[in-house]
Amino acid sequence: MERFRISGEARLDGSVEVAGAKNSVLKLMAAALLAEGTTTLRQVPGILDVTFMAQLLDTLGCSVKVDGEAGTATIAVPGEIGHQCDYELVRKLRASISVLGPLLGRCGQAEVALPGGDNIGSRGLNMHVAGLESMGAKVHIEHGFVIAEAPQGLHGAEVWLDFPSVGATETIMMAAVLAKGTTVIENAAREPEIQDIAEMLVEMGAQIEGAGSPRIEVTGVDGLLQPVDHTVVPDRIVTGSWAFAAAITKGDVTITNGHAEHLELPLDKLHKAGAEITVLDQGFRVRMPDRPKSVDVVTLPYPGFPTDLQAFCIAMNAVSEGSAMVTENLFEGRFTFAQELTRLGAQVQTDGHHAVIRGVPRLSGAPVVASDIRAGAALVIAGLAAEGETLVSAAHHVHRGYTDFAGNLRRLGADVIVEPDDAELYWN
Repeated sequence: MERFRISGEARLDGSVEVAGAKNSVLKLMAAALLAEGTTTLRQVPGILDVTFMAQLLDTLGCSVKVDGEAGTATIAVPGEIGHQCDYELVRKLRASISVLGPLLGRCGQAEVALPGGDNIGSRGLNMHVAGLESMGAKVHIEHGFVIAEAPQGLHGAEVWLDFPSVGATETIMMAAVLAKGTTVIENAAREPEIQDIAEMLVEMGAQIEGAGSPRIEVTGVDGLLQPVDHTVVPDRIVTGSWAFAAAITKGDVTITNGHAEHLELPLDKLHKAGAEITVLDQGFRVRMPDRPKSVDVVTLPYPGFPTDLQAFCIAMNAVSEGSAMVTENLFEGRFTFAQELTRLGAQVQTDGHHAVIRGVPRLSGAPVVASDIRAGAALVIAGLAAEGETLVSAAHHVHRGYTDFAGNLRRLGADVIVEPDDAELYWN
């Protein structure tokens, strides 16, 4: 295991470049299964989850090569592929469920172990299953595996989602591209990553309309799709992470290749907190001249405030003037981060879906543990605003979602290293 060692009282200053979106690239890699031949993805982030997904696709018979320096991934898919996913790989990666739709659509069957990944509360698969069943699949869970069968192939259907689930929208959309007839997804997720996946599928020959709106229409095509060369949309969550990092450390950071239009509400909250935001041709700049002001936040599906930036907002409020409430509407159990933040001297009280934060002038360094990707990154940033030294254990969580996080922080002027950590802690 590894941990971050952070020297506090650092002000971030400089420029950082954002790679492709984790929440898009993993699904794009799965979507490559819908074609025979070699698909190339560009602007691929150098993160652990990409490695895990590459290994998973290898077990299905694909040949995957990831070039970290070039930021590319090539997925060579043979004419015949497997349909069973290994538990040891799936348990490391929540996005492994993304292969369910493509495998079922192409092979007529799929066996995928129940996924692992972050420990941030319940993330059920009910909507995935209901959507596939409405398209003619028979789905059950047995011995820890999701087993889906459609020996006669899938057919079009009208699918209403109880909630605009990103994962369910992706699963149904990818399964529908080879189904007979037209599938309509109502109350679909609208995230930029959904639009990116749909864009690549259309490039591959799929017929999809409405991605980015609450209603997506997919008309199935005959035969497999075609391999393509596709550039992954920039990661809006990493972009937002750097924006909040600038605010928390009273820094001045230019974020290149970041799309401000994908972060309208978070940037509005930063502006209300006192940040100066300048939109540039290839990104934007965030400068926090003084101590931030507290801001209330409510997480909601896109285009609302992203749940994945909630921890950074709490960290900013922890060092801000005044008090604020953060309401988490999407995932239960995501305030574990707040408990660790109190070890740094933050004043945070949680009750169900709400966290009340009273800002303090300065945090103090202490040993803490990351519980998930965003919590880990936010704890590192909070450590930069603390007096003294902070140790953040379970660094592997952060490596799953951020390319060279410590290296980028050092280039912005921080004193951060990654070192071995032999302590027996309660990470996953």
